Amino acid sequence: MSVVEQYARAHIVTDADLPQEGDEAVPVVLRYDPDTDPRSVRVRLPGSPEWTFSRALLEQGLRTPAGSGEVRVWPCGRVQAVVEFHSAEGVAVVQFETKTLLRFLRRTYTATPVGS
Repeated sequence: MSVVEQYARAHIVTDADLPQEGDEAVPVVLRYDPDTDPRSVRVRLPGSPEWTFSRALLEQGLRTPAGSGEVRVWPCGRVQAVVEFHSAEGVAVVQFETKTLLRFLRRTYTATPVGS
């Protein structure tokens, strides 16, 4: 199976250790590797380690608040979603366009359907 990698832009709303560049969007890498872990997705923010969490959590969080540990996802209005990353260094709150995350999820489900 092939790796799905999608480049996106997101707004870092708050964070503890990522450099702030005003209100500009920052580059983010969304990654899915079905050979390594077909149930997880990865997100890499600039200057931060890669975050790995459940693909189902991302999908659920686009409809209703989801997550209770290191990663939380929730819809923010009709066109945006928020992903919140918690670590010992602090919290990074990242705002995405929902359509970007939906496009990424569709690509992952094309690579590996649910239940496979």
